[in-house]
Amino acid sequence: MSTDTSTDRARSLRGIIDATAGAVATDAGRANVVFRATGTGDDGVATDIKIGRHQVRVDEPPGLGGLDGAPNPVETALAGLLSCQVVTYRFWAAKLDIPLDDVQVETEGDLDVRGFLGLREGVRAGLGAVRVKVRLTGPASPERYRELHAAVDEHCPVLDLFSNPTPVHTELVTD
Repeated sequence: MSTDTSTDRARSLRGIIDATAGAVATDAGRANVVFRATGTGDDGVATDIKIGRHQVRVDEPPGLGGLDGAPNPVETALAGLLSCQVVTYRFWAAKLDIPLDDVQVETEGDLDVRGFLGLREGVRAGLGAVRVKVRLTGPASPERYRELHAAVDEHCPVLDLFSNPTPVHTELVTD
């Protein structure tokens, strides 16, 4: 990616950050956003999901009853973390005026399926560990990229979701 494109992107993101900061300063209620997704079960264990104007499909491999027609729920959660990292790196690089040409992120997580399948008491149903590897390229010094990394770790919403307990309320509706 060219430095001109990186500079243009950073300038655009700074404009968005400034506009949002101004809007929130005049009305704090504008800071609260609700995100929604709805889904319906399909063939096997697949799910068709609607997120805003977008359609997403989630499935499982055959070993877990699926057709492997799409990423599984855990993979999509890791993809959510990965993409939020990219967005947060871009925004914070612009906010801190740290030149950044490219962001590449890898995520992986460890899951013991005995917890999901109820095969062993005390085994967690969710991920036991998650690893995130970030590669930044650009003209800034390693010190500036460490500064950026710290800001992203502090402000990435999905990293926060993975790292901290989040209250969840479930409700069953039957027909």
